[in-house]
Amino acid sequence: MWVLGISASPRRGGNSELLLDAALEGAAGAGARVEKLVPAELDIRPCPNCDDCRETGVCTRHDDMDLVYPKLQEADRIILASPIFFLSLPASAKVMIDRCQALWIAKYVLHRPPKVPNRKGMFISVCHRNHMSQFRPAIAVVRAWFATLDVYHSQSLLFGGIERKGEILAHPTALEEAYYAAADFVLEG
Repeated sequence: MWVLGISASPRRGGNSELLLDAALEGAAGAGARVEKLVPAELDIRPCPNCDDCRETGVCTRHDDMDLVYPKLQEADRIILASPIFFLSLPASAKVMIDRCQALWIAKYVLHRPPKVPNRKGMFISVCHRNHMSQFRPAIAVVRAWFATLDVYHSQSLLFGGIERKGEILAHPTALEEAYYAAADFVLEG
């Protein structure tokens, strides 16, 4: 089993990345091969909505997404960890998601079957405000993206009232929750 963890925050070592690291440790402890991807450190340009992918389902824009596409299509499990920025995901993560338009075309227009069946996804997020409604818009984006990738959104771990770098470390259960959720995520088949 291969678990791809995506750290959506542009701030390295921040709260969402600490949660992702705990989750990947849990997945590895359950026997999975794990890999972490940080879109903010990649050269991924925005989708220009050029429609070049309409005939083939393949993006004609070549940058670091050429390395990301196979990972998104072949990982057995995907964990996206992100802070909430203006009720959504940080720009670097959203650019990566928007570049999956070619995969949307492949699935919904060209009707190509998924490369790997029975895939699952998890969303881990932190937000400054301690109100769960702050996560809803981002969850909608993540669900639409997972659907495009043929990934079943199996769960979300959401932590409100977290903002300062490292503040999640003071939460009494957050890292443990991420660890065990990811271990179960791997073992649930």
